[in-house]
Formats: sequence, structure tokens, C-alpha cells
Amino acid sequence: MIALLLTGRKGSVGFPGKHFCQVRGHELAYYPIKTAGKCEEIDVKYLSTNDDRLMQMAIDNNIQVIKRPEYLCSSTAVSEDVLVHGYNYIRQKHGDIDIMVLLMCNAPCITSEIISRGIKVLQDNPSYDSAVTVSSYNMWSPVRARKIGDDNLLHPFIPFEMLDDLDINYNSNRDTQGKVWFADMGVSIVRSRCIENIENGILPQKWMGRKIYPLQQEMGLDVDYEWEINQADKWLELYGEEEI
Repeated sequence: MIALLLTGRKGSVGFPGKHFCQVRGHELAYYPIKTAGKCEEIDVKYLSTNDDRLMQMAIDNNIQVIKRPEYLCSSTAVSEDVLVHGYNYIRQKHGDIDIMVLLMCNAPCITSEIISRGIKVLQDNPSYDSAVTVSSYNMWSPVRARKIGDDNLLHPFIPFEMLDDLDINYNSNRDTQGKVWFADMGVSIVRSRCIENIENGILPQKWMGRKIYPLQQEMGLDVDYEWEINQADKWLELYGEEEI
């Protein structure tokens, strides 16, 4: 069985009300919810939330609701715990799950074609733990990251001596380190074993397991701050499904 779990909670601190921000004539959460509805490979579909408006959007699109318990609704709640809770809920209702499709209500940069492709990747490659969307952001290479020290000056976020064994070029050109891929949170398609043994996964997104296949796309992201809305708008203009 292939199951979908959408997640979205009420009470964002960085961008209050982000799920309902208007983007190209629709609320932000409209895009992952509508995309999920178009995937015929998915057998059961659920949304985990404490937000009444998101619940209604899900119901309107034939997605069942998991009323998320309060201890998983705070700003300090860990994503892994939310996914494990949702997985166990769905499994209790429907039995064994082979593949979980994980979407977030603030991540509009996804199409049903990408989800279908990721599902097929796992079906064709039993050793893979997951298939996740990634985007290349070379300007955010760890080599270029800085932190402010106790002296109020900038220092490398990762000390360069820790990177010496990786044979990385340290010059200022953002492309000299090669492609730098980030999980853009458009979708994570994971085997049930990744959720059941979540502590064995690679940080920071342990639900992806260890053998992670990259579904490459351009400029994807999940929206956590208001200034990111313009990027989501541009992504939807370039890559969004026309009749979603």
C-alpha cells in the first residue's frame, strides 16, 4: 500500500498564517493538497494538523484528517515525531504500508509527475530507502557559510581544517565546489522501514533513511518566511501544473 501524509500545523512563528498566503490566486496550501489529489498511485491520503482551516481544505479534496495531539503542535515539536505519529495512525487504520509519500502544506514546489516518478524509482530499486526532491543552491555551500563568534566577528561555520580531506576548492567562486544539492522539501517518498527505524536515518532529515535518490528540480523550497513567497510564485509560474 502507498500512503500519503501531509503535514501542517497552526501557529507559525516565522511567518504567521503562511499556509493561507495568496500565491497566484490560491492559498499556499492549495498546491500540495491539490497535487496530492492527482496522484492515482496513492491508496490512502491523510493530513496531520491542528488547524481547522487546513482540515476543511483536506476534507474538500477527499483527504482524511488526523487531529494532531497538542504535544506535537508546538514550535519545538520535532518533525520526525509528527511523521512517526501519522505513520502509526495510518497503519493502525489500514494495515501494512510499503511506501509513504510525505508532503508539507507550506511546500508548493511539487507536481504529480515528480511524485509518480519518485514512486517508480523506489518500486524499481528495492535497495533505495527514499526518493526526495532536491534543488541546487551553490551559493549556500558549507564552504561559504559563516557564523558570528564571541568576538562579534565572522568565522567559518565549519572550520576549514575539517574539510581538508574532502579536496574542496576554497576560492570565492560559488561554483568551484561543484553542485551543492539541498533537500528542498517538495516531497519525500520513503519506505516504511525509514519511519519504523527513523533513528537510523541521516540527519537532519532522518525519515529519508540512508540510501536517498535525488529527484532533481530547480529552485524548489518550503516557505518559512514571507520573503520566500516570490520564489514560490516564480516556481509555480515556470514549473507548476497548469490545471491543478
